[in-house]
Amino acid sequence: MGLLGAAAVRDGGAAALPHGFWAAVRVWLEKPQVANRRLCGAAIEAEGTVPLGEGGEASPPLAAVRGGGSGGGREVRAAAAGAAELGRLWREVRGQLPAGHGHLPPPLTAWGGPGRRSELRAVLRTLLPRGRPGGPTAPPAKELAVQDVYNGTVTFLPLEENSEGKYQIKKCNIYQIQLTHVKDEEWSLSIVAPFPEDWFSDGIAYPKLAWLGNELLSKLAKWSVEQKPSEFKSTLSLISVAKYSKVYQNLKEKYKEMVKVWPEVTDPEKFVYEDVAIATYLLILWEEERKEKGLTKKQSFVDLGCGNGLLVHILNNEGESTIMPGDSHLFPDTDWLIGNHSDELTPWIPVIAARSSYSCSYFVLPCCFFDFHGKYSRRQSKKTQYREYLDFVAEVGSVCGFHVEEDCLRIPSTKRVSLIGKNRIYPPAECALIDQQITQYINNRQTCAVVMCDRRVGFNHKDHSDGLCKEAGSELPENETETAGTTWMPGFQPREKVVQIRNCASLPQDFVDDVVLHVANLLLNATPPKSCSNMHGGNTNIWNQGESLSLKEVAEHLNKETLKRLKSEYGGLQTLLKNNHQVFEVLNGRVHIRDWRKEKPSRKTKPEVKRHLSAEAFKTRLCWFFIHHPDGCSLPSESCPYAHGTEDLRQSQVIKKKKHLQ
Repeated sequence: MGLLGAAAVRDGGAAALPHGFWAAVRVWLEKPQVANRRLCGAAIEAEGTVPLGEGGEASPPLAAVRGGGSGGGREVRAAAAGAAELGRLWREVRGQLPAGHGHLPPPLTAWGGPGRRSELRAVLRTLLPRGRPGGPTAPPAKELAVQDVYNGTVTFLPLEENSEGKYQIKKCNIYQIQLTHVKDEEWSLSIVAPFPEDWFSDGIAYPKLAWLGNELLSKLAKWSVEQKPSEFKSTLSLISVAKYSKVYQNLKEKYKEMVKVWPEVTDPEKFVYEDVAIATYLLILWEEERKEKGLTKKQSFVDLGCGNGLLVHILNNEGESTIMPGDSHLFPDTDWLIGNHSDELTPWIPVIAARSSYSCSYFVLPCCFFDFHGKYSRRQSKKTQYREYLDFVAEVGSVCGFHVEEDCLRIPSTKRVSLIGKNRIYPPAECALIDQQITQYINNRQTCAVVMCDRRVGFNHKDHSDGLCKEAGSELPENETETAGTTWMPGFQPREKVVQIRNCASLPQDFVDDVVLHVANLLLNATPPKSCSNMHGGNTNIWNQGESLSLKEVAEHLNKETLKRLKSEYGGLQTLLKNNHQVFEVLNGRVHIRDWRKEKPSRKTKPEVKRHLSAEAFKTRLCWFFIHHPDGCSLPSESCPYAHGTEDLRQSQVIKKKKHLQ
């Protein structure tokens, strides 16, 4: 039996099907890694319509080669070459099908329909395996996916290249995804394979049949009815995924030792491999630029971000050159400006690039939301704040005369959309006009900001070379001319060198302890008190849980000096109580004494050794209830995550040594 699995799908009146099905198929074609984690992606090499009848080429207008970048005539030539290649490949493989003459073996649904519906759409893709630690990466696998819209099927034909350079269908691994309309809003999604007994699973590009019939089928069914148009571009849409995969694996292997010697307190795997991924993207982007412009020398760059310097270290090691920023804030001799987590500088980077030189480009990865003068203020409610901010930064780039492109990076971050200004949309002769436009735009954005008298901050726009854009000051009002020529925005405030911590974490411990004890006594002495039975060793004791009070009621019992001190902290009293979660629970604006008997145990099951170690690691702090509560702790010592007395304490240094030895 060739049926691997079937799933009932209900449209729900949203008219999602069959369009949602083809959108789901597109995800599986272009981004198979979202379902199969052993792949890092797929490269769509060519696609177009192919005839079901004898002979014929693929349709050139619909064929395309996906490589990323904007190549103009080069892309047109690539598309034509892709169409010719697809047509040749189609003629080669259609006669190899088991039933002959391009027909499919049962239980696959036959191709074709009346009239023009006898045309099929073919997609040639290469599956790119993810690198394996300590071992060679598996070779890429080619597939020809044939879509029959009339019959609601997509057939996957695995290809193998023989010694003569021709492709043969790997018949044992053919499979087909089918969509069938049952009635009204009811549809059926199924996956079938004609030769399940001969299926060869390599565990990477071709998992086991059970995975196709269960995991893949369930994801396709979900995507078909829940598919929502993304507000972002596809991941790595501007570069070659195949190149990215190869370079990323090489750099990841090359810089893996950085994880072991990471000097910061942040997660080394996340931040090291994130910068490796960003560096990979830039290296490929710049390689494509050199090909487009016929350059041989590698690009120079300046990183204006707030990162840890690892990105610059990797790019330098890979042959790119960096220019250290000096007293000036313009970089006329630099090819690229990078804004990796650039925070307050984010909207300024397109401006700096535009005013540095006509040939200066930029790459920015917006993270925190800042305008020219301070925090970014939302102006639309129909978009997410992230999407709105990206549109703002893209608008800045357009005002600065750049053709702004957007792409999603493959990094472990929720903020992974990059904006790239590589080409200008104006001739060099209009440089002064664009510069005037930039100044006007910045001044308009400043209308809601307070202009500070102290002009010690901001960026100085000086004439550093003959190639720089000149100010069109004669056409500006006097105050705007001064802003354009000396300080771009007097009200700009860079981040303080020392960021003040105001989340109650820096308050003196004696002060915190006094507030905690005072609030706890308020709750315990409130009437009527809540008491709960507590069984210890067979004896029934009454444990006073106290009453709950609103934050307002608690604040009314604190003196003015304490309240004044708490108001200077973010969140005030509520933050302090939440920080002391061992003692309090704050729910819906009310403060409760925490009852540890009601705490749910962790759902994660750990190995015995790790469980024992984590239990010891907990005992690094004294139990507040054991010391201060009139009834003691509600839990026995062996169950409480905190130490009942100093003799029950475990030193954190001992635990660290144990972890190191293991």
